[in-house]
Amino acid sequence: MSTTIDVTAESFDQTVSEGIVLLDFWAAWCGPCRSFAPVFEAAAAANPDITFGKVDTEAQRELAAAFEIRSIPTLVAIRDRTIVFAQPGALPAPALADLVAQVRALDMDAVRAQSGAA
Repeated sequence: MSTTIDVTAESFDQTVSEGIVLLDFWAAWCGPCRSFAPVFEAAAAANPDITFGKVDTEAQRELAAAFEIRSIPTLVAIRDRTIVFAQPGALPAPALADLVAQVRALDMDAVRAQSGAA
């Protein structure tokens, strides 16, 4: 059973409505995307309280355009409806685990204050 969900333009708002969400923007033809998929699945299994979503950039072109995806795979972390990380490239498992820990540890009041002050 998959521990990730497919995210579409129609399901996006509900998916990111609360908590921590990691999105993997990918395509079936992308070799690095296929290599990253088991790492992403393993992280999802290890963190059941976080939503791990996959966005097929071929099927969800509008969603990919909204996030200005230029390279895949691209990983986006959203916490409390705020993008807190976005970076292209496949992460190795230890780096993804570190990212999850950093997103969990964020002081979202400080993040909101900083983004409001910009």
